[in-house]
Amino acid sequence: MGITFAFLALFCWGVGDFLIQKSTRKFGALIALFYVTVFGTITLLPFVYKDIGALFSGSGSNLLALLFTGTLILFAGLLDFKALKVGKICVVEPIFAFEVPITAIIAMLVLREYLSPLQTALILLLFLSIILVSVRRFKDFNKVKVEQGIWLAIFATIGMGAVNFMMGYSSRLTDPLMVNWFINIFIALPLFFYLMITGQIRKTVGFLPDNKKLILSVCLFDNLAWIFFTVSALYIPIAIATGISESYIALAAGLGIIINKEKLFLHQKIGLVVCVVAIILIALATKD
Repeated sequence: MGITFAFLALFCWGVGDFLIQKSTRKFGALIALFYVTVFGTITLLPFVYKDIGALFSGSGSNLLALLFTGTLILFAGLLDFKALKVGKICVVEPIFAFEVPITAIIAMLVLREYLSPLQTALILLLFLSIILVSVRRFKDFNKVKVEQGIWLAIFATIGMGAVNFMMGYSSRLTDPLMVNWFINIFIALPLFFYLMITGQIRKTVGFLPDNKKLILSVCLFDNLAWIFFTVSALYIPIAIATGISESYIALAAGLGIIINKEKLFLHQKIGLVVCVVAIILIALATKD
């Protein structure tokens, strides 16, 4: 069951990130993230409202874990959306694949999910493939031209690697729906006040009538992806859930190339293929 939910997360993240790129370029990263989190807050509330009080009546450790996770995902999510806005999706997505080793290392340190020699070798292969995809030209190493959005993607990846672990870990402390609802409202509230203070609420609401399909689609797929991921982490180790679900980069990159007509150099195409293969092999090589 955990494997099934991880593959469902793979599909939803692949489609979701493609839609996120379209929405961030149309509305901006803050507004797009606001739509996603408001949608998740409203739709998940009927399933969790009875258990909200339990978060504040216990020892407080669960609430602290959720607050820490929410802070991480707020900043990492903004960097993630911004990277998708300014960069090519078929280049940015492979950088996000580095979430796998980051999450695996954290899981190893905290939950003792150790990496095998084969997994370590595959992670190094993944790193090299990311370098190939990230750098456009190797002709002049003194003036290496790096794809736009790469640095945003790198910092987003570090944050999201930690977020993956905390989302999986927090879902074990509470439950997947509660974790996702809490994170959504934790992000939606400060974004609402920011948009209100800066006078962007009217503009945010104004986008809705003419962009209902896009907004609904990105909200649905992104929220489903996180729900599927946190459910999968209940049944299988977090490193495995992350490894399988991160294979969504193949789908997202493919959509970017086919629909957006994005162009890559030969070494970038090779790097993309190797990156996807390495992600799949990491998932297969990871043992309970």
